[in-house]
Amino acid sequence: MRLALSEARAALKEGEIPVGCVIVRDGRVIASARNRTRETGDVTAHAEMLALKQADRYALRDAKMYVTLEPCPMCAGALALSGVSRLVYASKDEQYGCCGSVYRIPEDPAFPGFCRCDGGLMEEEARALIKEAFEGIRDGKN
Repeated sequence: MRLALSEARAALKEGEIPVGCVIVRDGRVIASARNRTRETGDVTAHAEMLALKQADRYALRDAKMYVTLEPCPMCAGALALSGVSRLVYASKDEQYGCCGSVYRIPEDPAFPGFCRCDGGLMEEEARALIKEAFEGIRDGKN
C-alpha cells in the first residue's frame, strides 16, 4: 500500500485526484499506476484501469491489487473480470465505492471470478490526500 500511496502523491502533484494502484503477484510488483483522467481527458483513466491494462493479462490470475481509494463501479467491474484474487483498498468511497460501501461487484457470484475485497489499510493517509485534493479544488488551486 505504501507504493500505491506514493503513486497517489504523484497524482496529486500532477493535479489529478490522488488515487494510486499497485498490482502484486508472488511478492513482485507487476503493474503500478495513478489517476490520469485530467491529463489524458479520458474518463476511464483511473489508476486501477491503467494498472490492469499495464499488467500481462495472464499474470493477473491470483494477483493482489492495492489501491488507495475503493474502486468505482467501472473499476470494480474490470476487477471482477480480471482474475485478480484479492483487493486491498485504503479509504472507502461512500458515494461510488463498489467493493464494500455501495455494492460488492468483485464478490458477486454473478461474475465468473471471485475477488476478495478488504478495506481500511492505511486509510488515514489516503483520506488525507483526497481531502487535500478537494480542498485545493474548492480553493481554485487544482
